[in-house]
Amino acid sequence: MTKKPAAAETLPDSNLLIDAKIENMKQLQARGVTPYPYHFEVTHHAAGLQEKYKDIANGTETSDRVTVAGRMMSNRNSGMFIDLKDVSGKIQIFSHKDHLSPETLEHLGYFDIGDIIGVTGLVRRTPRGELTINAEKITLLTKSIRPLPEKYHGLHDVELKYRKRYVDLIMNDESRATFKKRSQIISFIRQALADENFMEVETPMLHPIAGGANAKPFLTHHNALDMQLYLRIAPELYLKRLVVGGFERVFEINRCFRNEGISVKHNPEFTSVEIYQAYADYNDMMSLTERLIVGAVKATHNGETKVKYGDNEIDFKAPWPRKSMTGLVKDKTGVDFMEITDAAKAAAAAEKLGVSVKPGSNWGEVVESVFGEKVEETLIQPIHVTDMPKDISPLAKVHRDNDILTERFETYVNAWEVANAFSELNSPFDQLDRFKKQVEAREAGNEEAQMLDEDFVEALEYGLPPTGGLGIGIDRLVMLLTDSASIRDVIAFPTLRLHQKA
Repeated sequence: MTKKPAAAETLPDSNLLIDAKIENMKQLQARGVTPYPYHFEVTHHAAGLQEKYKDIANGTETSDRVTVAGRMMSNRNSGMFIDLKDVSGKIQIFSHKDHLSPETLEHLGYFDIGDIIGVTGLVRRTPRGELTINAEKITLLTKSIRPLPEKYHGLHDVELKYRKRYVDLIMNDESRATFKKRSQIISFIRQALADENFMEVETPMLHPIAGGANAKPFLTHHNALDMQLYLRIAPELYLKRLVVGGFERVFEINRCFRNEGISVKHNPEFTSVEIYQAYADYNDMMSLTERLIVGAVKATHNGETKVKYGDNEIDFKAPWPRKSMTGLVKDKTGVDFMEITDAAKAAAAAEKLGVSVKPGSNWGEVVESVFGEKVEETLIQPIHVTDMPKDISPLAKVHRDNDILTERFETYVNAWEVANAFSELNSPFDQLDRFKKQVEAREAGNEEAQMLDEDFVEALEYGLPPTGGLGIGIDRLVMLLTDSASIRDVIAFPTLRLHQKA
């Protein structure tokens, strides 16, 4: 009989452990066992059995026959005790000659940790309290060729965790829980919007004109049409076209792409939900933001609104404060930029505060820079930062009380922007003027400035009703609600530098 291979610290391309597992497969095949069968009927999962039999006493045997399937995660006493792990959790399998045929017992000698098996047997609880299935039949469902990591902690496994997510999910229950919670959050948002009569729609991911947000796009090329296209930065302009067309409430849970740096909070492709509601303004969007996020928190935290993230306890209980960007800057620095609206003077005031600004920055960019350096990091508890400068908000409606501001807000939690929304600009004249200013900025070297989208301006000429728009970053929200330190922990397959093999 081939010697059982031990678990490996790494995943080599070829070594004795892999060779031993392949030899075990060949031995099974020689005995008429197929290593990759087509179908298996499962009746129960581990977590359901643990819940159903949670009250049976130690030493109790039942006559309940169940069938489970999953991966062998441990193998003790020459296969007598196997820990089987399925999508829901683990359960112990007891393999004994009193219940299994000699043929099956022989086959077990060629099973390895990592193999996927199916088990039929009777449920019992051992005298030591372990819920167990007394196996009557064990079926090999998939032969695992690569050995699993024995230990999965520490820096030496970080690359493996992100590059080989499937291994991470096999070994790391916390990662599985994170992605289950991500699914819960997205499902809640989708259902909550449907309950408020929003219609889910789909818009293009290939755009002839990059727009909808200020960001550098990714370029691609369509061969048949011989035309340059951009991966979408945001779906905003297409969603507002649908509102022009008469759909009063629309949303899209979408993948967006921005050709920017990678950090613990940024991935070049990310997920957001964008929402547009006719006859609403940014005040309505603030309330909607709270309903969606608070609802997602409760859905994933047993109805509670308090969440621990790192060293902070964040209380999402609504309503959240609503404070203007310039007001927050004044509170923190003592400088009232509403009294310094000349760009050069504002830049000088920023320099006195120790904030350097790019040469030629307009007033809004100066305010944004000061806010970013002096205020942003202090915004731990949920807050809506409102009334943002017109200079940095090319798609937002001018504030009804001050024409250098817009009716735009960003929601901050843990010093991160998690939502961005505004009373949508619906004047085609104002929109065209804003686009032209963006074009000027782009021609001056700003690669993140927006392009002129003449068709969108034409759509506005048909008439966009008063509309509130909202975007929520799903990835950052999942980070907050799973206490994840990096965006790579909540994206199943994050963007990584190409792996260079030695």
